[in-house]
Parts: sequence; structure tokens; C-alpha cells
Amino acid sequence: MNLPERGPGQVRIGIAVEIPEPYAAELSAARVAAEDPLADFIPPHITLLGPTVLDATQLAAARDHLAAVAASAPPFTVQLRGTATFRPISPVVFIALAQGISECEQLESSVRSGILGGPLRFNYHPHVTIAHEVPDAALDKAFDAMSDYSAEFDVDRFYQYEHGDDGIWRPQAAFPLGLAAG
Repeated sequence: MNLPERGPGQVRIGIAVEIPEPYAAELSAARVAAEDPLADFIPPHITLLGPTVLDATQLAAARDHLAAVAASAPPFTVQLRGTATFRPISPVVFIALAQGISECEQLESSVRSGILGGPLRFNYHPHVTIAHEVPDAALDKAFDAMSDYSAEFDVDRFYQYEHGDDGIWRPQAAFPLGLAAG
């Protein structure tokens, strides 16, 4: 995984929708089966903001921004269905969203503004990765093995993750959706 460098006094964060159980375990198992070396480091998720480096002093402002974004966004339903790939652009196989695409796109756009604004490496496409940067045969196997996968769940929050020195992404803060309406 291509991560932005961070220096002293900086943190590397990501913003994502967490995949709930039992689906998280199923999708983790698929990533392990693909022999993806990141399977044990990255929990199943739908990225809203990829790895981003901030000065530690900016973290409180970023969390205030994320809380405001979450408060203005209503909860929604995600349906995952089938596999797709970013090949040949990127060696990735993923589970596609059949429902919840526009809600994820709106959240991503709002999250990636203000203090968290910046250019994208790739156009945003919500998905759940199950194989990344593994040999083509492993990508093909993951694609076929999960082609009929289906899951549906409600999204009522997103999370700010931090990339630890041990390489593991861990949730640090939850941002409940729709609090502005309540």
C-alpha cells in the first residue's frame, strides 16, 4: 500500500464506514484467502478519505469538521453485491456497492473539504477491497470466489482511523450520522 510519509508530530489518518459483523469476518476471510499481506492490518471498510497526514495539532480541528459532516448526513443503507476490479489501472478486486453509492459519494465529498481537502489520486468509487497488490492468479481467485457475495446493513456512523507504527489501522473516533436533525 502506498502511504504518504509522516514526520515527527504527525499522524496518518483515514476516514471510513466500518463493515459490521458478521460481514466483516466474511470479508476479512476473503482477503486472507487471497493471501493479501494487508489482510491482518486493515479491517473491512468503505473508504471516505484515504490515508492522509496531519500535524497532531490539527487533529482536533479535523474531528470538529468530521462531526459537522456527520451531523448533517442522514443514516443510510448499504447493499454489497458481487465483485469488480480496478484492473488494469490498479491491482484490486473488491465487493461492489449496489445501494448506498450516492450517500457514500456525498459523504466523501463533504469529508474531503476544509481541513481535509486535497487532490484525489483516483476518482472516488465506494467499494470494499478483498484483494490488493497480489498476483493476478490470486486476484482472479478472489474475484470468482466472492462473485455472488451479498450483504445489506445500515450505516449510522463513520470512523476516523489512525495508522499505527505497527502498520495496523485502528478506529479512533466515531461520528454518528444525522445528529443535526435530532
